[in-house]
Amino acid sequence: MPYMHSESALVHTQAVPPVCAAGPEDTLRFEQRHQAIIERFGRYPHRNAILGRESTPEELAVFE
Repeated sequence: MPYMHSESALVHTQAVPPVCAAGPEDTLRFEQRHQAIIERFGRYPHRNAILGRESTPEELAVFE
């Protein structure tokens, strides 16, 4: 579970094997959704406001 909180693409790549081995299938799907967000945006856009980051136009179109 801690892997899913990371904004590092490398960490998400490393997370898939342990999640596959240890967790139920829905946990793997949840990790894959997190990984797709990081691959698309390089970060979690929903964190932008709290971290004082500006959202890109693409992030705004999807998340706001």
